[in-house]
Amino acid sequence: METVEVLHMNKGVGETSYAMNSAVQNKIISAAEPATKKAIVQILCSSWPAKMSIADLGCSSGPNALRVIAEIVDAVYGTTRLLDRPAPELLVYLNDLFTNDFNNLFGSLPSFYRKQREEKGSGFGSCFISAVPGSFYGRLFPSKSLHFVHSSSSLHWLSQVPVGLEDSSGRRLNKGKIFISKSSPKCVLDAYSQQFRNDFSLFLESRSQEMVTEGRMVLSLMGRESMDPTTAHCCYQWELLADALITMVSEGLVEEEKVDSFDAPYYAPCIEEVKMEIEKEGSFVVERHEAYEIDWDGGMGMKSDSGGTLLSRGEHVARTIRAVVESMLESHFGCDIIDELFRRYAELVEDHLSNTRTKYVNLVISLVKRG
Repeated sequence: METVEVLHMNKGVGETSYAMNSAVQNKIISAAEPATKKAIVQILCSSWPAKMSIADLGCSSGPNALRVIAEIVDAVYGTTRLLDRPAPELLVYLNDLFTNDFNNLFGSLPSFYRKQREEKGSGFGSCFISAVPGSFYGRLFPSKSLHFVHSSSSLHWLSQVPVGLEDSSGRRLNKGKIFISKSSPKCVLDAYSQQFRNDFSLFLESRSQEMVTEGRMVLSLMGRESMDPTTAHCCYQWELLADALITMVSEGLVEEEKVDSFDAPYYAPCIEEVKMEIEKEGSFVVERHEAYEIDWDGGMGMKSDSGGTLLSRGEHVARTIRAVVESMLESHFGCDIIDELFRRYAELVEDHLSNTRTKYVNLVISLVKRG
């Protein structure tokens, strides 16, 4: 399964949409905001380009996408005021896969521009925003054209399900699971790690050709603090989803073979894995890296949905996960099981969180393009 064919965040603004269920991703953007602002200031102080090209890779849709751009614009104009220099023209490229809800994004642009003009007055200059659909695991932009690249909550998605998850006879090696787990054989762990290394190396190679010398990147992705790829921080949300599917298998609602043949194209690396690929590719210097813990429910606890219904933590987490992975699950299992699957998943998550506060680990890496 190639991710480009099946992965997109839930569209629109309904109760299961990504736009209405992306508080965790918003927290992740907040964690990376200081690094993003620092990178913008450093670019302007070192070169002050007349035209500044910016790419947000894996922008998705909803309020988070334009929040990132607003932060970047604020950093640019804050620096221009501080140094009493004219603002550069901003060329902003929003990238995601072809199936992304770009229409939702475009519909938000008028209010974005209006707010910028209200905040910055006559000093707000040219800011051209456009979409660039396609996979960032390959070239997207002309050579030496980008000054700043941002990516948040995207690089943990692999370009495809790893190869090597079945033996020569076609027997599934990760039976009963949909991702890495404590019971997964080593060959499954190795296959996931190798796929991440291949993809991340291609990402770096592509950006190295597209970015100017001393251009900067801020990358934020799900990760882990342990060298062990089966740690609960990066695996347990998938483990509970597999458990929900297995209960449906036991009741004849889902075929066992369907569960065995589904593998999530996802990998949460440790910082050592990330740094190793950066050093191996050789085009970038790691200026800074940090790891943050984020609650599964984004620290929101009990919360009302748009209709005023009070949601438990489990229901909130289930909606967050559903908004991200429903397209993949529906393409494999069909649409009929989705509501029941996430009802059961919410119950399992609520039970889990009543006993422990498992957290996501988010990595933030700041890089500079070598000369």
